[in-house]
Amino acid sequence: MEFNSSPEQTIGIEVEYGIVSRETGQLVPVSLDVLEVAGRAYPGDEHPKAKNELFQPSLEVITGICANPDAAVRDLAETLSDIVPLLNERGLALTSTGTHPFAEWDQFPITPNERYERMVNQLQWPAQRLLIHGVHVHVGALSPDKAIITTNVAAMYLPILLALSASSPYWLGRDTGLASSRTKIFEGMPRTGIPPQIPNWAEYQRLLDALIRSQTIETVREIWWDVRPHPNFGTVEFRMCDGIPTLNEVAAIGAFAQCIAVYVDEQTDAGIEIELLPDWVLRENKWRASRWGLEAELIVDNDFNTEPLRDKLTELVERFAPIAGRLGCLDELNYALHIASTGASYQRQLAVVEAGGTLIDVVAATVAESDRSFAEYGVVGAAENVTQ
Repeated sequence: MEFNSSPEQTIGIEVEYGIVSRETGQLVPVSLDVLEVAGRAYPGDEHPKAKNELFQPSLEVITGICANPDAAVRDLAETLSDIVPLLNERGLALTSTGTHPFAEWDQFPITPNERYERMVNQLQWPAQRLLIHGVHVHVGALSPDKAIITTNVAAMYLPILLALSASSPYWLGRDTGLASSRTKIFEGMPRTGIPPQIPNWAEYQRLLDALIRSQTIETVREIWWDVRPHPNFGTVEFRMCDGIPTLNEVAAIGAFAQCIAVYVDEQTDAGIEIELLPDWVLRENKWRASRWGLEAELIVDNDFNTEPLRDKLTELVERFAPIAGRLGCLDELNYALHIASTGASYQRQLAVVEAGGTLIDVVAATVAESDRSFAEYGVVGAAENVTQ
């Protein structure tokens, strides 16, 4: 398979949203209707940047190719301006968290789509319960081998991105005890989780050929690793993050991912080989981030020393700051430290219940966060939803 290398290390972001009732907090399966109306203003009656997801209470908003996270988030806001007014008319709202706190996946219809229907028919229960939402970040890769190197290195930084985005402490009405239950739900699917450490593009092609010849997959899209090369787009796709309620947080995740890719590229060009951690350490660190979020202790070297995740985050933000300055995303990168100091979404949700709130109140709180964030970025129709 050919890798369509990117000329620059640009960024694209995809955010999966749940559609909820402002009155009850429950998910509402109206994506087909909403996207049909939103698409009428575009060629082919299809919105180019708002798409259906597996379940009908969900939709995905995607960007074009952007120079940096600020441009990407403003691209998202432009598309949200086509969606939010349609939801306002219906008393509905958008918010993005890894799981909905109390919705039951078997109560909602699958989107009628040949690919979705084939996937659910083939994979059954693991796919049937994927009523979850995530954020994916694409960063341009300058060559196929650099895409592989970036994928290998990015797997070491996965726990930090996961902890910053963790937003799924509740599932099916229960406190799971996890910062990110979405992570464990998605790991029930085949070909997910930490990618294997692959030495080069040629070896990746051999693996891909083996998967296809063995009838394991039909296309590369059926490899759902936490971070993966995307040959068609010419990117490395960071896929490990939970859904995130605010655009500021999305931008921070985007900045961190873009800086990782540029850092790896610069180290490679300088002839500096970044020491990788063993596979078991990568998996253990991911578990720790999904369980304890920002409070996790990570294994940080091949002597198996540990360090608080927050300390590692601070170290990396300092290391990446010059890169972020050149990319024009220093403020967005520093916002990751703000998340770490004030609390990620999972912590904010838990605080609502600890203060005596219900899971309906948790949804209302995440919706309010999204409303304020959308209004800050000028999303049409968002300001009217913000209560002072």
